Amino acid sequence: MTTKRVSISSKRQITIPQKFFALIGFEKEAECFVKGNELVIRPIKTAVGGEFAEQILSDLIKQGYSGDELLQKFKEMQKEVRPAVSAMLDDATKAAKGIGEYETYDDIF
Repeated sequence: MTTKRVSISSKRQITIPQKFFALIGFEKEAECFVKGNELVIRPIKTAVGGEFAEQILSDLIKQGYSGDELLQKFKEMQKEVRPAVSAMLDDATKAAKGIGEYETYDDIF
């Protein structure tokens, strides 16, 4: 594992070393959270997998969207995919632990 010591400014800011920035694929935003006694900083992945994008576009076209209206609606729908998948995974985890309202994999998916 490669490590690098970074300074923390008086405003609590750090600079991500260029090597790590490029290697991990940071863009304009990052998310951070505490895991145990560590602060994890990772890039936010905004791109949706191709299969979701194709399904979203197909559905919107069937609904009659086109042009700029199609693009705007597509962006809105893309933003909803990640929270929906996270909710499904939370439900699946609860079901696996026997504490959710669902009993089987098929009930969730």
